[in-house]
Amino acid sequence: MTKTKICGLSSTDTLEAALLAGADYVGFVMLQASPRFVAPELTRRLVDQARGRAGTVLLFADTPLAVMDRLVRQIEPDLIQLHGQEALEDIRAARRTLGVPVIRALGIAQACDLEGLEAIEEASDHLLLDARPPKGAARTGGHGLAFDWSLLAGHTFAKPWFLAGGLKPDNVADAIRVTAASGVDVSSGVESAPGVKDPLRIAAFIQAASRT
Repeated sequence: MTKTKICGLSSTDTLEAALLAGADYVGFVMLQASPRFVAPELTRRLVDQARGRAGTVLLFADTPLAVMDRLVRQIEPDLIQLHGQEALEDIRAARRTLGVPVIRALGIAQACDLEGLEAIEEASDHLLLDARPPKGAARTGGHGLAFDWSLLAGHTFAKPWFLAGGLKPDNVADAIRVTAASGVDVSSGVESAPGVKDPLRIAAFIQAASRT
């Protein structure tokens, strides 16, 4: 069954809605520039709320290793997600130092963006394939944009991977059928406003993904 990851959660109520709906993973954004940013103290409380009920993920992008190490020690997530321009050695260093599995996110727009994927996959524990951000965007993710899923049709992966980018309750089933993704990740697609999660949309997304 396809795993579901609800990212960018920022309150106890919406987190509980995701957990009750059956989310397999829940994600928390550690980037202050994001409308989904959560301060470390609250993130620790949210992670504790989810502990043992879903996998907990901290999202970073081009964050110094020492900062990530401090936050991982403080919050104790199950995984981290690297959503910036991190190179192979950055991924390996994070895995060695932080002691938690690493999800490496990649922006996809065309077939050439898949070149070198095997090396990145080998360095990571999971992959997350997202739409490449618009030119000039201040953030690397959370834009609600999809890429051409047919680019992934027939592609095989050695590690578990998430499909992201423009997913919502009414298209996630089609996305899974086209890509055979082992997991799907959503943030803006279950929001009523930037950074504001909608419990009904969360439940609808998880239900649609689980029927595929």
